[in-house]
Amino acid sequence: MTENAAKVALVTGAARGIGLATAKRFRAEGWAVALIDIEAALLREAAAALADPAHVLALTCDVSDAAAVRGSFARVAERFGRLDALVNNAGIAVFKPLLDTADDEWERVLAVNLTGPFLCIKAAAPLMREHGGGAIVNITSISGLRASTLRVAYGTSKAALAHLTKQAAVELAALGIRVNAVAPGPVDTAMAKAVHSPAIRADYHDAIPLNRYGLEEELAEAIFFLCGDRASYITGQLLAVDGGFDAAGIGLPTLRREGRNG
Repeated sequence: MTENAAKVALVTGAARGIGLATAKRFRAEGWAVALIDIEAALLREAAAALADPAHVLALTCDVSDAAAVRGSFARVAERFGRLDALVNNAGIAVFKPLLDTADDEWERVLAVNLTGPFLCIKAAAPLMREHGGGAIVNITSISGLRASTLRVAYGTSKAALAHLTKQAAVELAALGIRVNAVAPGPVDTAMAKAVHSPAIRADYHDAIPLNRYGLEEELAEAIFFLCGDRASYITGQLLAVDGGFDAAGIGLPTLRREGRNG
């Protein structure tokens, strides 16, 4: 039994990708985990893959639905009696030019990516307060730090989530709740493999100083750290886990090539 054996984490968007990798990381350290996702079939598969029904709870839920969120957190409280960490990972994207982005597409992206974390934070805080506090990690994006094409709704929602992180950190500190954010750069998820063409992947490799996509497990490590006791004096911060993508700025690929040839 580890020192974290009695702790409980809830991860949204946990049926695949970074969310599932994070749930696995918590379980590896003995935490009980609640998995939330809107895709019921995938969620059942994810929960089965964790192979520990006594310490895993799978809940189908749309995080933008306030009543559904409250109901899901009530079930977590009923099942585990506490909540120590919340990872707001659920998110969606619409990749279209600004002028082609429909009003309902904008509203849905903001509802899931921004309102969803707000609702989950509101539901989590009272549970965390009962046991002296906890930690919340919001998954933002490099697209919330630097503008790019086709990301008007997605990037804006993630930038707003970064500020919600700071707002919540300031307001919830008195309850012993720390709130931080992780901003992934390009990550080798199933979605990226399906959407990113060879040309796009080559562009990203050129723009990332570490010259590769990140791994889901690398994101999970950063998230787990921020949820744990070793990050006990860290709150209100945004950690870019991006291989140096945001730090590089414009022109780095050319400068790097010149440096190799010099």
